Amino acid sequence: MTQLQYKGTGSATGRTGSRYWRSKSAYLGVIPFLIVSGLFLLYPTWNVASGAFQDNYGKFSTSVLKQVFNSPVARHAFANSLEISIKTAIAGAIMGGLFAWAIVNGKRDGYFYRFSVALSSVLAQFGGVMLTFAFLATFGFNGLVANFALKVAPNSFLAESSWLYGMLGLSVLYTFFQIPLMVLVFLPTLENLKPQWREASDALGGKVWEYWLRIGIPILTPSFAGAALLLFVNSFSAYATAQTLINLTDFLTPLEIATALTSETGGSNPAEAKSLSFFMVVVVIIAMTFYALLRRRVSRWEQRR
Repeated sequence: MTQLQYKGTGSATGRTGSRYWRSKSAYLGVIPFLIVSGLFLLYPTWNVASGAFQDNYGKFSTSVLKQVFNSPVARHAFANSLEISIKTAIAGAIMGGLFAWAIVNGKRDGYFYRFSVALSSVLAQFGGVMLTFAFLATFGFNGLVANFALKVAPNSFLAESSWLYGMLGLSVLYTFFQIPLMVLVFLPTLENLKPQWREASDALGGKVWEYWLRIGIPILTPSFAGAALLLFVNSFSAYATAQTLINLTDFLTPLEIATALTSETGGSNPAEAKSLSFFMVVVVIIAMTFYALLRRRVSRWEQRR
């Protein structure tokens, strides 16, 4: 009897041990993600944060940080970055949200739904040199639309391509890839709106505006605000599009950072670049903190529904 009990216990222990190691081996798939995150996210962030409090000789100093903070050029570039990020985030969130709503109202398994999601996935990554070239070939000097406007409406703003090389043109380009990103981020939230809620509101005598005011908007607001914050961070850190379109060293903070790192006149200043990057990291951390709080609220609602 004792021997049988011993064998049974050993068998159970073996099964328990194998399950234990199987559960632990499942975490091995996270190791590549942790390595990539450490090399390309955590280490650069630490390098920027520590380098912002050092001078060009590697000694601890806050002089460069204060110099950047008090610099009118750096403040102007930072203000431009904040302005274009806020404007394009709002425009992209509104237009992308409306487009996502139009997609949800169609057939989930229809061609329009699948085509719109696939197109949004492509256009959300369509930035940088490719996007700039597309707009220059369309709206730039000797572009398709510009030449057509010169013949049809020579006094219109489309005939004068100078608008493309300023804040307005850059905002249009940023909004172009913000809209599809908003569609991808906001579409799952709209799909979670159950039609039974609308039917229940109608059955209880509720009007359309009452449904949206008391049910739809309170549910969608956290996700919409979180998606808008994500768009803000996306445009705030964009570099290639502005570099290929405007190429002004003091127009945006990312351009000023690139100039401080790769000056052709021998005036490179890595400490200044790290200080500028540090202020950008602070803004991104604040925005992503609010985004995480909003996502946690949305996840609690999704678990309750």
